[in-house]
Amino acid sequence: MRKSRLVILLILTAFVLVTGVFLGYFARLFVAAIRGPQFVNTPTVVQQVRTLSELVTVQYVMEKVIILEDIKWIAVLGESRVLMVAHGKVNAGIDLSQIGPGDITISGKSIKVTLPPAKIMDVYLDDSQTRVIERSTGLLRSFDKDLEQTARQNAVDDIRRSARYGGILKEADKRARLQLENLLRQMGFQEIEFKSK
Repeated sequence: MRKSRLVILLILTAFVLVTGVFLGYFARLFVAAIRGPQFVNTPTVVQQVRTLSELVTVQYVMEKVIILEDIKWIAVLGESRVLMVAHGKVNAGIDLSQIGPGDITISGKSIKVTLPPAKIMDVYLDDSQTRVIERSTGLLRSFDKDLEQTARQNAVDDIRRSARYGGILKEADKRARLQLENLLRQMGFQEIEFKSK
């Protein structure tokens, strides 16, 4: 009799423990659902510190409509499609770190500077103004999470290409020369000549 009481007590204790664990788990899920998503603050780690010597002299702001369709070889599966209006920015200028001591010649109030070629510094999409107009997935297809990312990358590539063909490098070179000329005149130089590498 004593053994059976002990077994029943152990079973009841185990039942109460298991029930408590389940109730605690579901209570946590219920509270999380009511509160909504929570932001967990983790430490930020500096990966690299770099010195920048880029003189950005021009920025193009461009928009591009991107239509990306992914049709599988079995037409019955349907197509996945993204229609996006991409709002991008392209910055261009010159890298002053490429100017060495041999690229500068000073004679009294005259200076000659050999400048590196202008280049595109960065291209990015403005997320606040880039928007997906339409997203569709074929009836028998699963959602392709990479399709929008591919559309964004295509937009960046097209915007970079359009800026290059639109003359951004020529404009960046021209404005860099004007800005450097103003700076050198403030330093007291009267005759300023720029050459290209």
